[in-house]
Amino acid sequence: MNTGLLVLRLGLGLLLVGHGSQKLFGLFGGPGLAGVGGFFHSLGFRPGKPMATVAGASEAGAGVLLALGLLTPLASAAVIGTLAVAGSVHWASGLWAQNSGYELPLLYATGAAALAFTGPGAYSLDNALGLDGLAGNGWGFAVVVIGALSGLAVVARGRRSRSARPCRRRPRTVRHRGARPGLTLAAPRSEPVPAPRDGLRFVERGRLASR
Repeated sequence: MNTGLLVLRLGLGLLLVGHGSQKLFGLFGGPGLAGVGGFFHSLGFRPGKPMATVAGASEAGAGVLLALGLLTPLASAAVIGTLAVAGSVHWASGLWAQNSGYELPLLYATGAAALAFTGPGAYSLDNALGLDGLAGNGWGFAVVVIGALSGLAVVARGRRSRSARPCRRRPRTVRHRGARPGLTLAAPRSEPVPAPRDGLRFVERGRLASR
């Protein structure tokens, strides 16, 4: 069994390191922080680039911990939370990956949850450091609940952000010297209206006329 747990940890952990590296550094054909950040922003996970950094670091960091068999409950909770968010993006497409479904996130989260119940096995740093007792039914259920709740909280925040309407700025009113009383000009903040030249005055609707 210990050999099987080692194989599971290495396969799951190293693949997660690869996924995180795609997000963080653009390795293995990944889009990098700029691409992932823009995608996250469009989904409502804002600000996009910091959220992409958190997601990539969570995947890569948890992958390293799982491969080493170190702090396995923490690593498993991070994987479950991060992949719950990823699964929500594909939820509408159904289960199967061939239809862009959430099959792959579910597979990663299931593997991480299994390791939370079983522990990392004898060939792990947890075992070498005397932390192999951090496993079993109690730890497994706690890890699944904490990971799922953290992921769902991020999903809920993203959906609120996406559904929020952008605030519209009212154009500011600019008044110039020489303008007729009661006559104002509306201009966007980024384009200030220049002051009138000498010998010219404003008339109706912003047209210029000579004195």
